[in-house]
Amino acid sequence: MAKVVRNVDKANCITHSGTMHADEVFATAFLDMYLGERTVFRTNNVPDNINLDTLVYDVGRGQYDHHQLDAKKRDNNITYSSFGLLWNDFGRNFLKKIEVEYIEDVFQGIDKDLVEYIDADDNGVFPKIEASYKVKTLPGIIKIFNPSFSSDEDESTQFEKAVDLAKTILEEEILYINGKVYADRQINELLEDLGEEDKYLILNTYLPYEETILNSDKTNNLLFVAFPSNRGGYAIKTLPKSVEDKSARLDFPEEWAGLESNDLQEVSGIKGLTFCHTGRFIVSCKDLDTVYEVFDKIIK
Repeated sequence: MAKVVRNVDKANCITHSGTMHADEVFATAFLDMYLGERTVFRTNNVPDNINLDTLVYDVGRGQYDHHQLDAKKRDNNITYSSFGLLWNDFGRNFLKKIEVEYIEDVFQGIDKDLVEYIDADDNGVFPKIEASYKVKTLPGIIKIFNPSFSSDEDESTQFEKAVDLAKTILEEEILYINGKVYADRQINELLEDLGEEDKYLILNTYLPYEETILNSDKTNNLLFVAFPSNRGGYAIKTLPKSVEDKSARLDFPEEWAGLESNDLQEVSGIKGLTFCHTGRFIVSCKDLDTVYEVFDKIIK
């Protein structure tokens, strides 16, 4: 567990003091996971006589800072933050240490799913969000760990709490991306046997499939994916038109919306059909035979 220390001689990490941000918080969490318990000295003036093995990041204009004019950039011109710089240098070694099998795939997956986003946000590259409500971002969540106005919260304690949260998120991110890499490989194997005119794909077990399918050139005609449900029976989900456009390629019939059990079976004429979401993007089926009945009914 990372601890903030008040004596630089006891530190093996140095980052900036004052308002905390997602980049140095996640950088600290990552180093704590990779190198073991970190002792962190927070300052805006890095001393000259620090220990040679002390890692300095997000301050000091050194290798793992990003506030200088010649800061390292990604191929898409987004400047690396301290987290991105450290992940880029040590992420693969860390994944090897924890015995990840597909190191490069997992490294790139985490980089694209999390690290690049934190890099962009910390360097002022914000996505356009159109919503009638407040969208709470990950950096926004880290921000609330800064001591509240007029409170007696301790800055060091709050930093440690934020790092703990970041570690939990990183641990779950690694599990998520690692599982996704395995699933991608299995889905791609299934797609090898998919005909260009096939309208549906049936999985023997649930796998995260959507992104892999939407990024494949072989699945432009695919409309539905069916899989065993953790509630029993099977589920069928519509496929969105693309990664960007989440509207369905084909919705379930309008008259099915919001119905279940006998009401749905009467309207649809399919005995094993048990539920249809009001959004018409998913239905539940008693068994695999019902799945085929649904496809026969709505795919022309």
